[in-house]
Amino acid sequence: MHEFTRTQIIRATVDECWRFFSDPRNLARITPPKLGMKVIGECPAEMSAGLQIDLKVHPIPGIPVRWRTEITRVEPPHCFVDEQRMGPYREWRHEHHFRALDETHTEMRDVVCYALPFGWLGDLANPWFIAPQLRRIFDFREQVVREIFGK
Repeated sequence: MHEFTRTQIIRATVDECWRFFSDPRNLARITPPKLGMKVIGECPAEMSAGLQIDLKVHPIPGIPVRWRTEITRVEPPHCFVDEQRMGPYREWRHEHHFRALDETHTEMRDVVCYALPFGWLGDLANPWFIAPQLRRIFDFREQVVREIFGK
């Protein structure tokens, strides 16, 4: 398993952060456009454990991949977890943690644990392709979140 962690301080209350990030309809908004992420089918504004979300994403330009994620844990307003049920990874678990720092700032910490397909070949590709792509995705997300909530 590989792990990627990112922490961001957001100028918003923990409740405001929770409302935004726990709404699956905002996922495409904080994902780089070149990945072409689209939610397939209906998606509720409020998540709950057991909710499955179907996505289409283009991790490699021109090659669409279907991705089904399931929300496996929801602890408002502090944590939710999504896990891949079908998609490009052998395993994917993304934990979203929110902690109030004061009345106007929240620490958001993402922990992504993932395993790649193709055994040692997938592991060999991780430092060259997968890990840098995850960094770019979360760099984009951090920038968009700053634009939405302010610096």
